Amino acid sequence: MSHDQDEELYTPDMVAMLEALWGEGFLSPGGPDEVARIIGDHDIAGASLLDIGCGAGGIDVALVRHHGAGYVTGIDVEDTVANRARALVDRAGLGDRIGVVKVAPGPLPFPPQSFDVVFSKDSIVHIPDKHALMAEVFRVLKPGGRFMASDWLIGHDNQPSPQMAAYIAAEGLDFGMASPARYLAAMQAAGFVDCRTTSRNAWYREQARGELQRLRGPLGVEAAKIVGADFVAHNCEIWERMIPVLDLGEHCPTHLFARKPA
Repeated sequence: MSHDQDEELYTPDMVAMLEALWGEGFLSPGGPDEVARIIGDHDIAGASLLDIGCGAGGIDVALVRHHGAGYVTGIDVEDTVANRARALVDRAGLGDRIGVVKVAPGPLPFPPQSFDVVFSKDSIVHIPDKHALMAEVFRVLKPGGRFMASDWLIGHDNQPSPQMAAYIAAEGLDFGMASPARYLAAMQAAGFVDCRTTSRNAWYREQARGELQRLRGPLGVEAAKIVGADFVAHNCEIWERMIPVLDLGEHCPTHLFARKPA
């Protein structure tokens, strides 16, 4: 399940830019440390995991290396990132514990009760129908299974403010943002219990300022040698539009958790 555009959103230049900013294999902030925060004190050793929107593969490597996941199935809808993830997994020597599958947008292509954990890091923003998403997550989880994720949320379900609309337009991605309340309603409607959301806005407000400073500094100079100065300048513009809506609380990165009853 993801965006329904034929054109790939994550071009090789964008992947290179984001990895330069956030680390090899990562297309969203926080790296392995943020993966660990999403998992918290939950034990996933030996578990079978589905990673929705696995991106460039860094998440799946971290889930196995640092948290002992038994087997991770990473799915994405774009060849560029899926191929990048496969190369990273192969280089890490983890091909026997991580599989990367390109899927079509829509229902998850797995039988009911296939996974112990469904994980996702900052990718289900591309899926606008959160109720359909959570129903599918519930279906593929085993009884007692857990949903652990982070996502880019909006602080309300009204029309975005002009500042928020300008930021989303600058991103150029098919953001289907929902509020924490809408996510909670979708999880509960699917049948989940222990549903909760945890705002990461305060953390990312500070991170984003540091990221912009790095883009304007030596990292941006080095990245320009790969992706071009115009592309780096465009990303600086995105961050300049993002920071004010983070400060307003309208853009609120959030951790999500829910459990399927045993």
